Amino acid sequence: MPRRVRHILLLCGALLCAALPGCMKWDYGTTEELSAPSSGLFITNEGNFQYGNATLSFYDPATREVENEVFRRANGFRLGDVAQSMTLRNGIGWIVVNNSHVIFAIDTGTFREVGRITNLTSPRYIHFLSDEKAYVTQLWDNRIFIVNPRRYEVTGYIECPGMTMESGSTEQMVQLGDYVYVNGWSYQNRILKIDARSDRVVGELKVGIQPTSLVADCRGRLWTITDGGYEGSPYGYEAPKLCCIDPERFTVEREFSFRLGDDASEVRINGAGDRLYWINGDIWSMSVDDERLPVRPFIESRDTKYYGLTVDPSSGEVYVADAIDYQQQGIVYRYSAEGEPLDRFYVGVIPGSFCWK
Repeated sequence: MPRRVRHILLLCGALLCAALPGCMKWDYGTTEELSAPSSGLFITNEGNFQYGNATLSFYDPATREVENEVFRRANGFRLGDVAQSMTLRNGIGWIVVNNSHVIFAIDTGTFREVGRITNLTSPRYIHFLSDEKAYVTQLWDNRIFIVNPRRYEVTGYIECPGMTMESGSTEQMVQLGDYVYVNGWSYQNRILKIDARSDRVVGELKVGIQPTSLVADCRGRLWTITDGGYEGSPYGYEAPKLCCIDPERFTVEREFSFRLGDDASEVRINGAGDRLYWINGDIWSMSVDDERLPVRPFIESRDTKYYGLTVDPSSGEVYVADAIDYQQQGIVYRYSAEGEPLDRFYVGVIPGSFCWK
């Protein structure tokens, strides 16, 4: 989906949901008894904006079997509107459902709900600092929410400088020591540094227009990739960048520029923390110590619409989500660590995010 269209849809949704008490009705029905193996891959399928058709899939790499709609089948009601991300902690999976303003907590063995956090603006990602404290980033809000996961409630907020309710956007979070780093995406250009002891923003670093994602490497450095905005954007338009950040000095250590008009996104890292992967039409990869961008893609796109990306932290295998036409079931492609095709399987509509169990 072109980012300009995506921004317009998100803005319309924010305006609509601001005027309504909720964007999702939970209709309960029959349930199934399901069980999952001790390891595998969760796939959050966004679904179509305002259609309430987000779903959760689970793939077992050992058997190459996939189970779709596991949340609805286990709980008797639909997941909601736009499943953004999922995080695991102590056997519980936390599914962030953006336009339904909710985070569901599920048992990762049975997929059954064990609790939910509500009263969120437009949640994107959750990051745990302890069993009783987590941060939740938001779209169209100038605050990061502080929640108590044990009690499933909002306990406070972190004000983000330079953001408004209309242009606020905080996304992925990486913790190094006592500090949590977060990228601002929609109409933003910064990485924020938060002191987790005081819940205050203590630094901000400009990296380029719309940093989409954030990871840490084996040398303790941060990496982000910017999408550069879009032509005609009120916030500006520039070539995307891949940036390496020194978190202690909080400066950009290295910067790699793409071409104007490239669609760069989704920087990811392998389990060893020494190799980067990202989407830019094709799938690209390079060592964290390389001094220049690769000249050949790791995996060619073959006229697909790559939308999501993950790397198995144990095997180094690469999984790529194909949104196809954003209307039908998406496909996930599985590749070896060397880029050889291994498997492909159908999931839900617009597979966008992965979570390893």
